[in-house]
Amino acid sequence: MLSQVRGLSRHFTAETLRAYLLDRSTRTEGGCLVVRGYGSRRGVPQKVAGRAWAHIAAYVVFVGDYDPGLEVDHVCGVPDCIEPTHLRQLSHAENCRDRRQQPRCRNGHDREIDTRTGRYRKVCRRCNSDAQRRWRARQARQVAEGRAWYGRATD
Repeated sequence: MLSQVRGLSRHFTAETLRAYLLDRSTRTEGGCLVVRGYGSRRGVPQKVAGRAWAHIAAYVVFVGDYDPGLEVDHVCGVPDCIEPTHLRQLSHAENCRDRRQQPRCRNGHDREIDTRTGRYRKVCRRCNSDAQRRWRARQARQVAEGRAWYGRATD
């Protein structure tokens, strides 16, 4: 069964993978078992145990009866959750139908509705303006450092 998981390191057995996943995870107040993978970002699917997706490896180890032709979906909507009761397998079409747009961005800001499409905008305006402000400050700092290195006066 473990051989069907793409990217999973071959030295794992079911018992060692189960212990590995439980060791790298913490329980949240909402009942989710959130895993800490290789990436530093939270709230996104995590890779563990080689280059395998943590939720797929957890489904194989904790639930079993894995079909590689189907997708593993999170019932709770938390992408880095590996709680076995929150995982289910379904087809790609069903998984796409179940997706819905979130009314808030990942930073908690309300998202606006695009007048052309009637759907939520992909990018939150506030987060976008904050990102642009950080980019402009970084660019100005780099220009000032470059001018200082050449001995020119800063503006």
